[in-house]
Amino acid sequence: MKLPKPNNINAQKYVAGMSFFKKKRARIKLSANESALGPSPKAKKEYIKVSKSFARYPDSDGSYLRESLGNKFKLDKNRIILGAGSDQIFELICKAYLNKGDEVIVPKFSFIIYRIYSRMNGAKVIYSKEDNFKVSVQDILKKVNRKTKIVFIANPNNPTGTYVSKKDLLFLRKKLRSNILLVVDDAYFEYVKQKDYSSALKLFSKFKNVVMTRTFSKIYGLAGLRVGWGYASKEIIDVLNKIKPPFNINSAALFAASAAVKDTTWLNKEIKHVNNWNKKMFNEFKNMKIETNKSYSNFLLVNFDKVKINSSKVFKLLAKAGILVRKMDVYGIKNSLRITIGKSEENRKLISKMKKILNVQ
Repeated sequence: MKLPKPNNINAQKYVAGMSFFKKKRARIKLSANESALGPSPKAKKEYIKVSKSFARYPDSDGSYLRESLGNKFKLDKNRIILGAGSDQIFELICKAYLNKGDEVIVPKFSFIIYRIYSRMNGAKVIYSKEDNFKVSVQDILKKVNRKTKIVFIANPNNPTGTYVSKKDLLFLRKKLRSNILLVVDDAYFEYVKQKDYSSALKLFSKFKNVVMTRTFSKIYGLAGLRVGWGYASKEIIDVLNKIKPPFNINSAALFAASAAVKDTTWLNKEIKHVNNWNKKMFNEFKNMKIETNKSYSNFLLVNFDKVKINSSKVFKLLAKAGILVRKMDVYGIKNSLRITIGKSEENRKLISKMKKILNVQ
């Protein structure tokens, strides 16, 4: 019997951070860069309130959330597009702007979904070099040719935690041809407090050839509801809206996200918690002789080249203890793990277990 034949899909399957190890749910999950403190109590309250109307379709345009975002960040709500996570925004961009034979530039160590959606839409992915895990704007520009259609950058970058300065980001946009779309993923921007950094939204809100994306899956603690958004020129948003699925954000997500974005007190609590633990964990790993670069996100990338045990063994021993972190093999980063900053007690247990594994006092 002949079966339907699929298209030749030139893309890898996305492998998410694990929640289970040998069919057992992890007691401590530090593998997916989720919020340490979880969602705002106001967002939870709104979720429960909306549950009474689950029999009704959600607002297909997400007007209430777009208005909340517009008011919060002083933006034109008509230039905001909502997605089931920022992943869906990337998917829409690739569908709308890529054809077979086009080229997309992504940093060598960057969010894998960029390359997946690019290849799914027929494009060739070109990798720019990184300098000590920092995105090299100069190398991106060297890789540009007449086939280049899109440049993707996460700032700060996942999985390295480093960032591109506002000066370099503006320089990149200036040097790229005007018909090359620059997509800047602001997923972790809230954690960066350095003076030479600026979110893409602040830098490029008036540009017509840049798409800025953000997510509710990280600092807002709504990963399970799948909400992300993008901001761009009216011309770009009109194109993306033509192919955006109807009702792509459910009612609970729309109203919980709207409540979350208004709760500045909870947001600041999360930022303070993560940034304090970032410094503590960096120093703890340093004392264990584990290499880690300075991270400006809610995770740290750690390397085991200078200790007597490899990352694979550490991963297994942590998992057996009920602690899940992220392997970096799929990103092409050897002998390394990415560790999300969790709740205080989770971080203490992780550090304690790591010291036992490495036999460090």
